[in-house]
Amino acid sequence: MSVSDAVLSRRSIRAFKDTPVPLEVLRRIMDKARWAPSGCNFQPWEATILTGEPLKALQGKILQSPPQDPIEYSFSDPEVIPECKARLQAVGAAMYTAMNIGRGDKDARLEFMQKNATSFGAPALLVCYMDRRNSAPQWSDTGMWLQTIMLLAREEGLDTCPQEFLSLYARLIKEHIGVSDESHILFCGIAIGYREEDEAVNNFPREREPVDGNVRFLGF
Repeated sequence: MSVSDAVLSRRSIRAFKDTPVPLEVLRRIMDKARWAPSGCNFQPWEATILTGEPLKALQGKILQSPPQDPIEYSFSDPEVIPECKARLQAVGAAMYTAMNIGRGDKDARLEFMQKNATSFGAPALLVCYMDRRNSAPQWSDTGMWLQTIMLLAREEGLDTCPQEFLSLYARLIKEHIGVSDESHILFCGIAIGYREEDEAVNNFPREREPVDGNVRFLGF
């Protein structure tokens, strides 16, 4: 698979098959992903990948627990930026329309949102965290690492869904995997598995800004 094919075929998958992901495939992805760029070669990222009983046990705890207060960090602040909010609303409308869930059907929307707790049925979950002494540049480095992982997953025929939602249960997750809440902040999870090809939630159209909408070219 070319890089272009991986980029264009990657999407956030929200319905997975229960087919296990082989350890050797995950190790191959992670071994390649460590070559992602990072400022000053800090390589600030850390992760734990769960499957099987450890994953089921974690999901059981999440399902039985309320989101933590205070939250680990806010991932929704850009909603105050009109164009960002419009993009959020557009993708949400397309997704729920594809699933035939009406705007006023709060119960169905809540039921679907709760599937975040079980990572939409993905058989493997990567949990990403980093030392609290890191700051914005290292968060950016970690994002590049996670994107590298997601593209390498496509090369292996796998699919993913990045989940900032899981930061709402950060302390619970860190306790489960044996990571100190005092020293580390949890960024997100990445659901990993094989997509259910025919599920509407995996096939609705998504929009992206045209290149000229947010990129300028000078001196050409």
